Amino acid sequence: MVRLPVSSFGGLASLLLSSSVDAFYVPGYSIKTYKNGESIPLMVNKAYSDSTQLQYAYYDLPFVCPPSDHPKSVGGLLSGKNVPLNLGEILRGDRIRTSDIELVMNKEMGCKALCTQELNANDVRRTKEMIHDIYVTEWIVDNLPGATSFVSADKTRKYYASGFKLGYSEPSPSTGQTHYYLNNHHTIVIRYRKAPGKAGDRGENIVLGFEVYPKSIGSDSRRDADGCPVDLQHVERGLELYIGPNRTTEAAPRYGDGALRQTERRSDDENESGTLTVPYTYSVYFVEDNNIEWSHRWDLYFVNQEDGARIHWLAIVNSLIICGMLTAIVMIIFARTVNSDIKGYKDTLESKSRGKRVLKESPAGLLDQGGDGLDADLSDTEEALEDVTGWKLLHTDVFRAPKHGYLLAPLVGSGMQLLFMAMGLVLLSALGFLNPSFRGGFISVGVGLFIFGSVFSGYFSARVFKSFDGKDYRKNAMVTALLFPGLMFGLVFMINLFVWAQASSTAIPFGSLVLIVVLWLCFQVPLVYAGAYYGFVKAGGWQHPTKATAIPRQLPNHAWYSKSVQAVLLAGLIPFAVIFIELLFVFQSLWQNKSGFYYMFGFLAVVSMILVVTIAEVTVVTIYIQLCSENYHWWWQSFFVGGGSAVWIFAYSVWYYMFKLHITGFVSSLLFFVYTFIACCVYGLLTGTIGFLSAYAFVRRIYSAIKVD
Repeated sequence: MVRLPVSSFGGLASLLLSSSVDAFYVPGYSIKTYKNGESIPLMVNKAYSDSTQLQYAYYDLPFVCPPSDHPKSVGGLLSGKNVPLNLGEILRGDRIRTSDIELVMNKEMGCKALCTQELNANDVRRTKEMIHDIYVTEWIVDNLPGATSFVSADKTRKYYASGFKLGYSEPSPSTGQTHYYLNNHHTIVIRYRKAPGKAGDRGENIVLGFEVYPKSIGSDSRRDADGCPVDLQHVERGLELYIGPNRTTEAAPRYGDGALRQTERRSDDENESGTLTVPYTYSVYFVEDNNIEWSHRWDLYFVNQEDGARIHWLAIVNSLIICGMLTAIVMIIFARTVNSDIKGYKDTLESKSRGKRVLKESPAGLLDQGGDGLDADLSDTEEALEDVTGWKLLHTDVFRAPKHGYLLAPLVGSGMQLLFMAMGLVLLSALGFLNPSFRGGFISVGVGLFIFGSVFSGYFSARVFKSFDGKDYRKNAMVTALLFPGLMFGLVFMINLFVWAQASSTAIPFGSLVLIVVLWLCFQVPLVYAGAYYGFVKAGGWQHPTKATAIPRQLPNHAWYSKSVQAVLLAGLIPFAVIFIELLFVFQSLWQNKSGFYYMFGFLAVVSMILVVTIAEVTVVTIYIQLCSENYHWWWQSFFVGGGSAVWIFAYSVWYYMFKLHITGFVSSLLFFVYTFIACCVYGLLTGTIGFLSAYAFVRRIYSAIKVD
């Protein structure tokens, strides 16, 4: 059982009155023990950068040691063999394979040669580009990503950053030209301790940490017969990515004897036909660490993020204040305005009925005699009828079926499907089931929840469709099953073509695309039909408290703020303010710090609950104002108002791209905007459905409270 940091559940703990939450470790990732002398497999995954969205499989890089295909002593694996991946790992760009690096428990190696790689001019150019984009490499040992170790500014805490750099660059002090150096030696440090229980009594150990310290060592450094540098601690200069003109060289020329001027020539003076020889070596050390429990071994990856807990609490307080103000407004509307409107309307109906009874029971000729009592009653009745204004006048139009209801019903159904998926993911993550040790688990479980949620999609879509007097539920189910998933698949397939052209591991393999289509057509579509049948035939549509007349009411002129576009933008600004601070952390995790992990799901769960309440209240207030303006076209309006904050999120994404990110390249920018658009569509459908159902419940409630003769 893995215990994630207590701070990750701080927000949830405030509601559950719990000081800590233990996260359940995912089946298949239980504690692995190693005996002394037992081989530990080291896997290589990919190279990625925070400044670009293109990832590359490690063995697809031209400057790394290719797999030798030699048998490994661990489980009969071959070097370079692909490790089976779940769907989430594939979709996130993982390409895990076994490496030639040998790790044996408690067997240290001061230095061992791995391979010697020849780079041509194109390889050198690409390597420089990746170093310039600050690409880092991910290796994996015992399901832990290789980490770069850091110390906090006050030197009191140590923390990890997943991955390690491919190389580094330095400007020349004399010319200012940038020189690029490739890291070709890696010092591997495995932190371990004695295994608990009987396994420890048998001399078995567990892995607690995996640190990698890369170093650039020039080929001119003195090496022994095995190709290892004689002195790893004192390296004069690194391995510069430079091929001298008109010659083949193993590294950049040594400084001195005029070579300094040669190495500082412009890159376009390099020899296009030459090669650069890169010797790769590595060292392995084991450090026993009894201060860390196996269940806490992921904590160091999160220490550098704990300082953000105060900001998360600030986000919750900000959200609670906004939600509290809205709650007060809604309570006033219900407790005073709506109740007084209903009471006044009932009094008016009673006056109208009393006037009719007086006219019916009065003796013949009384009107001709000018009876003062009767005139007074009729006058009071007419005045009372004139006081009936606003939403009370719309009882014969408010439940009139909207235009294009055949599209609104499938959108509401898809929104319920996404709501089910989002609630499941946030809850499982907050409870610790979906933690970083379950690689790709968030996406894999999300896909599973989305498929299973198709039942809810068909059910709610069919019920809304029948409430709109729909007839053919099969056609509605087909639209529900194909509309939103089809749009998403089309966008992903389109962007995938561009990424394929870049030979990036970010591209979804063709086989995975086929699997997604199979899940969509063979599993989701039947589940949508099953839910639609039950919702349309068994449950039926919702019964409205009033019936629409044959002739629709003419709409009066409305104030500028109650018009559709203005109302959606103004109302959407409030939910955006609720999630703004938490949204900043999510964006940083997705786009700026891909080597880290977003784990504050406890806070996210609390903010999400506040967001749901806020959207419901904002939609109710907006629709009430619209009905008071005698505008009965509220069906689509409630959906758009609920999802209006998606517009602000996309606008914020554009600002974030322009001023916070440093993404270069057309494909990376296209990836950012397409995936952002998809995320905003998902969010808009989800929140729009919440707004629609909240408004519908509110409208049914107030019109059920009045009786119409």
